[in-house]
Amino acid sequence: METVVSGIRPTGNLHLGNYFGAVKSFIQMQNEYNCYFFIADWHSLTTHPHPENMKRSVRTILAEYLACGIDPEKATIYIQSDVREVAELYLYLNMNAYLGELERVTSFKDKIRQQPDNVNAGLLTYPSLMASDIIIHKAVKVPVGKDQEQNMEMARKFARRFNSIYGVDFFPEPASFSLSNKAVKIPGLDGSGKMGKSEGNAIYLADDEATIRKKVMKAVTDAGPTIPNSEKPVAVENLFSLLDIVSTPDTYAYFNDKYNACEIRYGDLKKQLAADINTFCAPIRERILDISANDAYMDKVAREGAEKASESARKTIREVREIIGFRS
Repeated sequence: METVVSGIRPTGNLHLGNYFGAVKSFIQMQNEYNCYFFIADWHSLTTHPHPENMKRSVRTILAEYLACGIDPEKATIYIQSDVREVAELYLYLNMNAYLGELERVTSFKDKIRQQPDNVNAGLLTYPSLMASDIIIHKAVKVPVGKDQEQNMEMARKFARRFNSIYGVDFFPEPASFSLSNKAVKIPGLDGSGKMGKSEGNAIYLADDEATIRKKVMKAVTDAGPTIPNSEKPVAVENLFSLLDIVSTPDTYAYFNDKYNACEIRYGDLKKQLAADINTFCAPIRERILDISANDAYMDKVAREGAEKASESARKTIREVREIIGFRS
């Protein structure tokens, strides 16, 4: 069975865009591949989070992924910092990474523009840590978005370079596994772009019913159609896209017919959409609350995930040490 690795940044609660994007794909992949899903807490150190925020974010993400359907009996889900061998491989890869190539990475250039007062070595060497996360398990596929393709090319380059320097055929070159064909793009509520945390246009899986209703009722629309069967503006199309995902086909058809007949009442559409989003989110929200309250279960999942991931990583590092010439 082929090995797949994917990292999860501990950056707050999951929203509908995350669920219908990466998370559903992960749930499918865990039935088809040997999956390692890790919570990338070392990566998050580039922004200097407070220790309490770090702990809370890691446990929040762990609980929410479990609640969504990541099964620790099928996939290995672990916290990055629990697998120390990743840091050792990161060191070895950095010894063969060149300053010029790291400085040319687009994501590094973007980050130094975003945080000019915190241009740290972790930002610069992000590609080598990402490569370590992947090749420590000899993964052959990595589900990533297009924005990570340059970092994936760097991971392949580092794997090739290690093999070339030491005259071995040890690390496979990991292939990008695009989620674009499987993931559904979820629009935001502000009438532009996709749903996201930084955009402030997201509905979170943990949102309660009142919060969902309030967010949906404030969603951007227009004055309503005046020409039958006219094209929907982007903001209205976004609402219909959400309706298509969480509501029944009959519900979607009803409001679509009303729009085409210039009889649409956006208030009615929003009330129905809010109710249907809540119906979708409610069971996940309940599982999130149950899992979050069960510290023993959370600790067990994290511990067992770390043991499985460490077993794979230790084997790789033992062989890497021998290849490089260090004492076993």
